[in-house]
Amino acid sequence: MSQSYSGLTTQEVEASRQKHGVNILTPKEKVPLWKQYLEKFQDPLIIILLVAGALSICISLYEYIGLKEGAAVFFEPVGIFLAILLATGLGFIFELKANKEFLLLNQVNDDEPIQVIRNGSPCAVPKKDIVVGDILILSTGEEIPADAELLEAVTLSVDESTLTGEPICQKFVDPKLFDPEATFPSNHVMRGTKIMEGHGIARVFAVGDQTENGKVFVAAQIDDSVKTPLNEQLDSLGALITKASYGFAALIIVGRLIMFFLSEPFVLVNFIAYLLQIVMIAVTLIVVAVPEGLPMAVTLSLAYSMRRMLLSNNLVRKMHACETMGAVTVICTDKTGTLTQNRMTVEEASFYGFSGQFETDAGLSIAQGIACNSTAELDFKKTPPEGIGNPTECALLAWLNTKGVDYRSVRQSVKVVEELPFNTMRKYMATIIQRPSGQKFIYVKGAPEILLNLSAKISGDVDPEKIKTELLGYQNKAMRTLAFACQELGPNDVAIADNKVVAKDLTFLGLVAITDPIRTDVPAAVKKCFDAGIKVKIVTGDTIGTAKEIGRQIGFDYGEHPENQIITGPEFAALTDDELKAKVTDLKIIARARPLDKERLVRALQANNEVVAVTGDGTNDAPALNAAHVGLSMGDGTSVAKEASDITIIDNSFASIGRAVMWGRSLYKNIQRFILFQMTVNVAACFTVLAGAFMGTESPLTVTQMLWVNLIMDTFAAMALASLPPSEDVMRDAPRSRTSFIIDPVMSKTIISVGVIFFAFLIGLVWFFEHTEINSVADIFKATIGPANKLSPYELSLFFTTFVMLQFWNMFNARAYQTGHSGFDLKGCSGFMLIAGIILIGQILIVSLFPQFFNIVPLHAADWFAIICGTSVVLWIGEILRTIKRTQTKNAAHA
Repeated sequence: MSQSYSGLTTQEVEASRQKHGVNILTPKEKVPLWKQYLEKFQDPLIIILLVAGALSICISLYEYIGLKEGAAVFFEPVGIFLAILLATGLGFIFELKANKEFLLLNQVNDDEPIQVIRNGSPCAVPKKDIVVGDILILSTGEEIPADAELLEAVTLSVDESTLTGEPICQKFVDPKLFDPEATFPSNHVMRGTKIMEGHGIARVFAVGDQTENGKVFVAAQIDDSVKTPLNEQLDSLGALITKASYGFAALIIVGRLIMFFLSEPFVLVNFIAYLLQIVMIAVTLIVVAVPEGLPMAVTLSLAYSMRRMLLSNNLVRKMHACETMGAVTVICTDKTGTLTQNRMTVEEASFYGFSGQFETDAGLSIAQGIACNSTAELDFKKTPPEGIGNPTECALLAWLNTKGVDYRSVRQSVKVVEELPFNTMRKYMATIIQRPSGQKFIYVKGAPEILLNLSAKISGDVDPEKIKTELLGYQNKAMRTLAFACQELGPNDVAIADNKVVAKDLTFLGLVAITDPIRTDVPAAVKKCFDAGIKVKIVTGDTIGTAKEIGRQIGFDYGEHPENQIITGPEFAALTDDELKAKVTDLKIIARARPLDKERLVRALQANNEVVAVTGDGTNDAPALNAAHVGLSMGDGTSVAKEASDITIIDNSFASIGRAVMWGRSLYKNIQRFILFQMTVNVAACFTVLAGAFMGTESPLTVTQMLWVNLIMDTFAAMALASLPPSEDVMRDAPRSRTSFIIDPVMSKTIISVGVIFFAFLIGLVWFFEHTEINSVADIFKATIGPANKLSPYELSLFFTTFVMLQFWNMFNARAYQTGHSGFDLKGCSGFMLIAGIILIGQILIVSLFPQFFNIVPLHAADWFAIICGTSVVLWIGEILRTIKRTQTKNAAHA
């Protein structure tokens, strides 16, 4: 400290706290658990189920009160509401569990001790107790607890990437050194940023929500949620189911009324009774048409994916984000830590006249020039050693360490005589040391162009033009370059004067190229995204040159007109909304981006009907994370960024984002497979009820049997299809349109054709059973057609089991849908086979042990064998059709 500070008194601290508040970011108001649960009832399929449940209650009340039937008539509405409770409850529980895991990951320590001066003495107080007017003592490695104005600054560098995206900002108290283009004044330090080098003293002028960090935190809490593609498509599916069921119901009412007027004289009492019966049949059909298992299927699929995605380093907080990742068309990513390793590394070192042996004079000068002319440290408790201080200097020390040189021993062997700190005006720093022998040396480190001009000679007599060519090569690769020079000083030599190096005989030792290396798995992950039709855009605070080179390294192809694909933050801000909308599709990189540029980019892409995922780790990213369809925060990001996101990428890797896309697309396919499976069941059931209404035949499927199929069997089918492993094949497809219907044309054709075939077969089976007397499977082959009779309990048992087994084998066809593989290719499908086995055993058990609940009788082993083998023709026909399609595809490819 260059002067003494008394700081605030205890009374002034209390007065300041009363006036300006506490140093805590006001957390987002928590939604009560009951409200979180009720939000699940906004799902379009749940709404349809609620309507169906209400109609079912009306039917049951009529049957119980009007027809004097038993309490068993309430089994159906109870089953429907049980399905609702299971679907909403499971989704609620899984999201609650994920949020608990997230809170553990995102804990903020407001009790961390902070060094301040109060009552004339230094002391430590909890971070939350900092007030406006406090005098902060700032040291290397500390996080700044509040917005403050610098009173003193010694070689002070601050990492502002969490707030502005800019990794290193030099801070000064001398107005002459201020950077006019800096996002925040050069004499201000901001809450949440970190001191990388140097130390200082600062006076707090804003705390808590009034800090810049706090303002962004508040902005990120604005409810700006966008509807997910899956919700939009389930809305459309819900509308289709509603229209179709109402259409079927209207057909029944109109058809039966026509039949009444054509067959009977009009009597009001008879007409009212007949009309009421028709309405009950119509309502029954509406209930049958609703796929009660579908909400459960979607919930189970999302929940399963949510848990499995955690194993691939994706902590999903919001369940629908699992699937939305599969619909993403654009990923906006930052650079540092996501595409790169966030670890500055010496990529190449060129020291001239140096043999590689640090025991030589040249080697000693290089080692001392790096170790002594530095304020950084390495923490050797970590593996590999972690840098403390300026990242560039840490990279140099780490390079020395890899060469077997302990920088600590080098430092301890000399005495530091004088230091000249780095600043942006000089672009170099210098240190004078004295060796044990008494010799004095000055070591200079800085911009190569500057040091070449300061140096009188070059080690190894290297041609300066060669150095300039080498330097240009490094710069073209967007590497950060540093040069080194030294001079032995005589007794009367003056090396530093007027805050600059004045030594006349400096020797240029060489230079190093430093870079933040690309993560090894990123280029392949980006290529996967490109192959999947997903555009990747980089938003970074780095220079155009660095950003362009990083883009090249990860696989960007700029073509002949790169100028149309790269833009700076100021240029981006100058675009009108219309200009941006026209240009945003072609943009690949925004360099020198400012805090709100990413959010504006997201909104512009959404205006072009893109589904946008955004990565971010800084507080400044929170508004964009909140605005995107899927916000992806980094595991080591700020608490504000993680709070605004939907998914946290625990390992910070872009490759994990690619895996999340694969999971999302595979999940969507699994949901489609279940819809294909269940809607086929419902089409067959609806046509059966409709035909029965016109034929005057009571439906051979009872309410309890349909509930077994729709709730229990279909729930297990949902689990089976949800457990299918993700497929890399989906990453070769283009992103689906967010406006496309979840039931595609191929599915529609399959659902209708297979459903009608099942219906025709089932109605034929009913007619056959009505006109024959079947007491064993063998009777089927020797039966004779006679007059119509009611179906016997045994025949009903055969019919019900045949109906279920048709759906059972069709589940295997649904599993193979759009895989391009055989239905018998069950590699990696152990979960599917286990659950399929449970469904089969469950059907056998309910028929054998609980026949009275389903108005059936137990079947013999021969019956089971005949039904299982006979209905398996569904799978065999599906397999023949898939084989023909695969053969046609191969022939077309060869042609």
